[in-house]
Parts: sequence; structure tokens; C-alpha cells
Amino acid sequence: MTTLTKSEGAQAPTGPEAFLSVRDLRVRFSTEDGIVKAVDGLSFDVERGKTLGIVGESGSGKSVTNLTVLGLHNPMSSTVEGEIVLDGKELVTATEREMEKLRGNKVAMIFQDPLTALSPYYTVGRQIAEPFMKHTGASRKEAKDRAVEMLTKVGIPQPKTRVDDYPHQFSGGMRQRAMIAMALICNPDLLIADEPTTALDVTVQAQILDLLKDLQQEFGSAIIFITHDLGVISHMADDLLVMYSGRAVERGSVREVLRNPQHPYTWGLLSSMPRLGGNTSKALMPIPGNPPSLLNPPSGCPFHPRCAFRSEVPGTACSDERPLLADGRAAACHLTAEQKQTIFIDKIQPRLR
Repeated sequence: MTTLTKSEGAQAPTGPEAFLSVRDLRVRFSTEDGIVKAVDGLSFDVERGKTLGIVGESGSGKSVTNLTVLGLHNPMSSTVEGEIVLDGKELVTATEREMEKLRGNKVAMIFQDPLTALSPYYTVGRQIAEPFMKHTGASRKEAKDRAVEMLTKVGIPQPKTRVDDYPHQFSGGMRQRAMIAMALICNPDLLIADEPTTALDVTVQAQILDLLKDLQQEFGSAIIFITHDLGVISHMADDLLVMYSGRAVERGSVREVLRNPQHPYTWGLLSSMPRLGGNTSKALMPIPGNPPSLLNPPSGCPFHPRCAFRSEVPGTACSDERPLLADGRAAACHLTAEQKQTIFIDKIQPRLR
């Protein structure tokens, strides 16, 4: 049974600009093997009209966080604690009826795989129109006309004809555009995009990213963009949150984090990325080891078993003490600011050239 409580010590939203404020979010799943700590004390803000990028390896808690914002976690096996405040409305304690009024209306989600997210039994137009009818009370004809309008906005050719097609009659890129149309049909204030371009080729991916930016300018929506691709984030986001083992390990503006990263995990992500026009003779530097078990996460800093720089920290701080993530531009690491800067300049920057 889901437990919905406010965590002790959860901080208040930082200011009036935060449209979505998440504080000390903890999401745990009960399994036969034990309790999975999928999200473990996560806090962040999203401002109106801005895009927050969330990056991290598979299993870092990115998708679970945003499914929880929408209230789509499994109510029979999950425990949720903390604060989620959307435009002044507390969501952790909201009823299912209250969440149904918000989903697709005030907040919407673009799922990673449109082929599985869209039903094969209904036309694309009917599926796009459904949330518009539900939230506005529009007639079926009015909703279909609105669906045609949205298909036009997302660049589907011959929208008056294609509105009556089924998902299997659309290409992968067109299905993703249809998902965007469905998400935006009620002009949501917050759009969550969960790796929306992962299965698309590079050309279509660029078109979808440009489309999202154009529609954000038109509708003024805040966006949470989830991905493992830092190249995509550099194109899309204003602010960046780096997640590892269900926690935020670094945050700041995209420019700050990508130009001067401060956490060893972020260094590892950047060092393992291929670069167009880069030195092709240099081998990529993968992060050693495996992501930690969320059933039994390591003590102290969750990244310390894989960190090449833990020996720079005196004593046993890395293995015994959990580093905290301060407000604003910050990284949760026991290295001093001077050590981080020295390591980045001497050892990390040469790898990125």
C-alpha cells in the first residue's frame, strides 16, 4: 500500500519562480528481494518557461521521479515521502481524482516509446482528442478539429487525412510527433519528456528537439527533459541535474555544468562521450565498475566504489559520510573546491579535447 507522507525537514520552495518544487523526495519499492530505494532524498525546482535537463545512467531514478510527479507510481508496492508542489498544489497528498484533473491538463508527459504508449486499436486522432474532451468538455467534432490543428503544429503532413490513421501507419518520427501533439493539446504548464528521441535517427531527433523548443516558446510551458545524452541536453536545457543512485550529485546551469563540471561522476559521463571533430586516436574513457544496487546501496557517497579520485580525500569520508548537495550551483562530493578545479584542469579537460 502506498504511504504518502511529508518527509521531516523538507525545505520550502526557494522562490516564486519555481513552478514545480520537489523537496526531499524518496520513492521506495517493495520486492521479494527487499526494499528498492529508487529515489533517495531528491530536491529540485523547475521555473516557468524553462527547461530542466535530468541526466544519469539507467537506474539512476530519472523516470521514477517524473512518474511520481504525475502520480503514476504503483500504488500497491511503493512508498512515497517528501514534497511535490506544482503551482502551489501539493501532489504527494493529492487524491487520485485530483491527479486525474491535473494529468494531461496542467502537466503532461511524452513517453519514451510511442509505439507502446499509443493504443493500436484506436486512431491517432481519437487518442490525441481524448484528453481535450475530458478536460474541456468539448464535443467529439470539436476535439477532432483540435487534434487536426495540433497535428498541423507538430508537422504531420495532410493532417486532415492522417488524423484517422492508426499508429502502425505512422513512422517512428511521426508517432513521436503525435505523442507531442497529445501532450500539448490542453496547453499544459509543465511538460515531462522522458527520452523522447532515443529510438529515432539523428535527423528526426534534431527535428523533434527543434519542435519542442518552438512549441515551448509558443505555449510557455516548463519542460523536464530526461535523457542519458549530454549532447541533447546541451541543445535543449537551461538547467541541469545529474542523478546517480537515486540522488542528485550535481546541478547548475547547463553552461556551468558542461563547461566546468565539479563531480567525478559528471567527469566520467563527459569523458565517455564521443565527439564530432575530436581526436579519433584517443580511446573513450568508460566509467569503471557497475551502477550500485538500489537494494543495498553503498554507504557514504554512492559513487565512491567507482570513483578514481576517492584517494584524494583523507580518511574514510567517501565510504562513511554522505556528501550533501548545497543550494544553487553545487556538487555532492567530499573533494575540496581547489581539488576539484585542479583535477578538472589537469586530468579531465585534456580528455575532452
